[in-house]
Amino acid sequence: MKPVSLIQFLIEERRAGHINAELSLLIEVVARACKRIGVATGKGALGGVLGMAGTDNVQGEAQKKLDVISNEILLEANAWGGHLAACASEEMEDPQQIPDGYPKGQHLLLFDPLDGSSNIDVNVSVGTIFSVLRCPDGVTEPKAEHFLQPGTTQLAAGYVVYGPATVLVLTFGHGTHEFTLDREVGSFILSRRGIRIPEQTAEFAINMSNQRHWQAPMQRYVGELLAGRTGPRGKDFNMRWVASMVADVHRIVTRGGVFYYPLDAKILDKGGKLRLMYEANPMAFIIEQAGGAATTGRERIMELQPTGLHQRVPVFLGSKQEVELATHYHREADGAVS
Repeated sequence: MKPVSLIQFLIEERRAGHINAELSLLIEVVARACKRIGVATGKGALGGVLGMAGTDNVQGEAQKKLDVISNEILLEANAWGGHLAACASEEMEDPQQIPDGYPKGQHLLLFDPLDGSSNIDVNVSVGTIFSVLRCPDGVTEPKAEHFLQPGTTQLAAGYVVYGPATVLVLTFGHGTHEFTLDREVGSFILSRRGIRIPEQTAEFAINMSNQRHWQAPMQRYVGELLAGRTGPRGKDFNMRWVASMVADVHRIVTRGGVFYYPLDAKILDKGGKLRLMYEANPMAFIIEQAGGAATTGRERIMELQPTGLHQRVPVFLGSKQEVELATHYHREADGAVS
């Protein structure tokens, strides 16, 4: 069977009425930008891109050089194509407007330009996460409030993993699909169509160093997993933790599992660790379209009404039965279920 390129796949999606030409172009541009980020990441120490940039992002977090480079690549690539009304980045406080003189489109792009950047210097997989929304009708200069749409309104979401292979995982709300970059020809090629995540799993990803700060229902749930075959779950579980959300989620998309970043005492005042608009919503869309589940431990992530461009939330996602059980324990502790 002849390989299907990303562009051919986008043509199929347009013919099926799933996307329009403008959204197709937007995804092409983002994919090209991610190939550039992959090249920069792949140079490592030889490219002079490792280490700290000496600046902080809007959350007050120290930026790596590749954080800044990746952000600039995505902004530059999307400035002139005529497919965007504006874009927003985890690295910037406010949305980036399309420069005057360039055509504007009807879409809003949000992105985390380089997720897991703490892993860059030790050569562990990192990635880019993105989400696409429709710009409200009649809005010509989108502000932050125009991006504050529930995840259920997303038109597309995806991530790119920069690892041994460069892989793009994408959804338009009609299944989750994977494309692998053929470096010899420079094209993303469809490698898995209609991905399905197993409903059951024996693998979980969580930062155990935060255990002492977790709330009681999370302590209960993970305690049962660690008890293994002789515990209430009656089977052994394996734990994995890359500390790169893209890498941890891609493992789930590949073979199942669950990823948890629960609310804990250290981040209680922030509402969570991960950003709703740049990480939680797009990953929830991808996971749900693959048959998984994604909650805050109490609510479905994609039904949340955002209150800020950089809002943080807890994240529970992956194989459906485990996410539902962990969520049940939290809701039960809150008195929301009997």
